[in-house]
Amino acid sequence: MPALVLSLLAVTLYALASHQLAGHAQGPNPPPRRWLGLAVPALLMHAGVHLLAWRLLGGPDLHFFAALSLVGLGMAALTTALGPAQRIEALGIIVFPLASVVLLAYAFLGGSPASEGLGWPLKLHALLALLAYATLAVATLLALMLWFQDRALRQRHLGGALRLLPPLTQMETLLFRSLGAGFLLLSLTLLTGVLFVDNLFAQGLAHKTVLSILSWVVLAVLLFGRWRWGWRGPRAAKLTLTAMALLLLAFFGSKFVYELVLHRA
Repeated sequence: MPALVLSLLAVTLYALASHQLAGHAQGPNPPPRRWLGLAVPALLMHAGVHLLAWRLLGGPDLHFFAALSLVGLGMAALTTALGPAQRIEALGIIVFPLASVVLLAYAFLGGSPASEGLGWPLKLHALLALLAYATLAVATLLALMLWFQDRALRQRHLGGALRLLPPLTQMETLLFRSLGAGFLLLSLTLLTGVLFVDNLFAQGLAHKTVLSILSWVVLAVLLFGRWRWGWRGPRAAKLTLTAMALLLLAFFGSKFVYELVLHRA
């Protein structure tokens, strides 16, 4: 019951923070930072839901809905931390409702047993994976917003949440910094997987590994293209979306089939 109450309180605060940001989308100035007073407690409550569950289960819950909720928590935390400094508060209009949805899904549809047999190496691997997915998910949203911002500027019709965004060049810099951080985290995820997961291709994980490597290759190509040829705009957005789609299939696609369809851990 305490976890459900915390979930509902967090969702309420997320909704209020998103509503406050959306209310300033038409204004010429950045929104007041009062939304932080809503987002920060929401993040703490969101994290508290997982801590309570882990304490009750006697270990970390990393099953499908729990993993979704943790990625949503990571996205919301990155948005809250970077929003005021980088002027990307507009992300909260999308990220906070998304975090609310995955948190509610975990609260009502989760309750899986704790992940057994996870030593610290596998816990480190799982943590790096979740951080990589959260960072790259935020980068994907930035890529989409950059794409729409570029189109709006070309059509001379910049309105809505796009008015809250920083200049195009700053958005591009932030996007590729996010992609670089996500690429590093994904690289460490793959490395720890190779080092710590036994028989990686013999546990029904071959498709997950192959898709993750393909996503890593797409990101490597994009970052090299940015460094060598200055890739930007729609090309960068499309490659970012491709990499994220491959990651979603690799991790959450696999977990959905194994845990919700086949009912296997």
